[in-house]
Amino acid sequence: MSEAKYENRHNFEMGNWPELRQAWNDMLKLIFPGREVSGELKQMVFTVASLASGCVHCQSHGAYHLHKIGIPDEKIQALWSFESSDLFSDAERAALSLALAAGAAPNASGPEHFVELRKHFTDIQIIEILAVIAAGGYLNRWNDTIATVTDQESVDWAEQVLKPVGWDAGKHVGEAHEQRKAHPITLGWTNK
Repeated sequence: MSEAKYENRHNFEMGNWPELRQAWNDMLKLIFPGREVSGELKQMVFTVASLASGCVHCQSHGAYHLHKIGIPDEKIQALWSFESSDLFSDAERAALSLALAAGAAPNASGPEHFVELRKHFTDIQIIEILAVIAAGGYLNRWNDTIATVTDQESVDWAEQVLKPVGWDAGKHVGEAHEQRKAHPITLGWTNK
C-alpha cells in the first residue's frame, strides 16, 4: 500500500448523497434481519464474504455486529477457519462456503455450492443468503475503495478479538476528525 494518505475521503461517503444513504439503509433493514434465515447466520455470511473480498472495514463491522447480538467471540474468530471448525453446523458451513466463494473476485461459486445449500435451505432461504452476499459485495467495494475509516468502537473490539486471527485495520485507520460516531448497530442504522 502506498504511504500517501487518503485526502478528503469523507467527500466520497454515501452520506454526501442522502438519497443513496437512505436507500441503502432501507435495503439493509430489509435484507439483514432474520426472516427465513436467522440474523446471526446472515451476519456470519456477510463477514465471510467480506473476508473473501479483503475489506477489513466490513470484516470488523460484521464481526462486531455478531458480538453485539451475543455470539461468543470464539465462534466469531472461528469464521476465519469455518471449514475446519466444529463450532459450525453443516448448514452454516454450506452458507459460509458460498459466501467465501461468491465474495471472491472473480466469483468462485459453482453448482456444488447450491447442491450443498439445498440440503439445508429452501429456495427463499438461499435467496436471502444471496442478498446478503450481494449487499456485502457492494459495501465491500465502496468501503475498501475509499478506505472508509472504521469507527473506534469496532476497531477497539477487533484489535482484541480479531487480531489473533490475522485482522488488521490497515488503510481504514484515520485521523480523529475522520472517525464515525460508532458502529451502525449502536447508532440504530440497522435492525438487530
